[in-house]
Amino acid sequence: MRAAPDPRAQRALRLATGTALCLAASFGLNLPLPFIAPLLATFLLAKLDRPLPLKAGLGLIVLVVLTTGSGLLLIPLLHHAPLTALLLVALALFLAFRRGLRGSKSTLTTTFLVIGLTMISSLGSVEFGLAVAVINALVQGLLLAVLALWVGHSLFPDPPSVAPAPAGVPVSAAAADWLALRATLVVMPAYLLALIDPSGYLAIILKAVSLGQQSCSTTTRMAARELLGSTLLGGLLAILFWWALGLFVHLWMFFLWMLLVGLLLARKLYGLRPGRFSPGFWLNTQVTMIILLGLSVQDSADGQDVYHAFAVRMSLFIAISLYACLMVLLLDQLRRRRRPPVVG
Repeated sequence: MRAAPDPRAQRALRLATGTALCLAASFGLNLPLPFIAPLLATFLLAKLDRPLPLKAGLGLIVLVVLTTGSGLLLIPLLHHAPLTALLLVALALFLAFRRGLRGSKSTLTTTFLVIGLTMISSLGSVEFGLAVAVINALVQGLLLAVLALWVGHSLFPDPPSVAPAPAGVPVSAAAADWLALRATLVVMPAYLLALIDPSGYLAIILKAVSLGQQSCSTTTRMAARELLGSTLLGGLLAILFWWALGLFVHLWMFFLWMLLVGLLLARKLYGLRPGRFSPGFWLNTQVTMIILLGLSVQDSADGQDVYHAFAVRMSLFIAISLYACLMVLLLDQLRRRRRPPVVG
């Protein structure tokens, strides 16, 4: 009996190529917030092992508009009843994370809903037009990411006999409550900082959203290695990438370096080169690298001090990662104390 073909090599090539193409296209077209498109392409290519039909792709775009647009509804409350708005955001984040843990069909819905509740509402509290502009940037980035998904599956399709990956098993109601509370407490401090200076803390919101979802699958024993380790490795890769890009500054070199780094990370993510880190570790490493690198390229184009801005962002990323580790440890200890004793 012939063994089933291994689709992991195709998926690694698809993830690396799709992300690199998306990166080159978004910066080449000078899209607003150009790092958003490769970021979304990374999520789509890592989460979906089948191409999206046209109807599903359009539906996803409508879903993004609705979920991110939900943050616009919070703007009047933030101006006139800030405490009520903060409590409402915390409750909505808890329910969004809990819904994803209890068997939502796609974690992308949770991701965009959390972005809408936090990033869009904080930007809109300063200027409504700025929030609308970011929603527009997200939609444009998603359009490019969906196109990269189609191109990736056209170039590197899974073998015909490979069955779709099984859906994740939903956790119990009690566990979902604790994990959703943990993720909410990870995201809320970043949201409070963003309300002070939304444009300055845009990156930390995206990182907090990533950490919040990563914390849902992280155990206490692996908290520091998964949450802090992926942040530090992502920052190191961003520094090395920036140095390599400086050797010959060109859009196609940007594409080729992203392709190379993406292939190295995708090999680890899909287990082609086994290691002790989980796929979530490598996915969040790439997410961190893309955020830091994309913002550094924008800083350079705007004539800002790239190294100072990178140091500030990296310090904030490390701080929020340490805080996320602390939340994992404290809540897991509290949960163990609340468990009833086992009667022998």
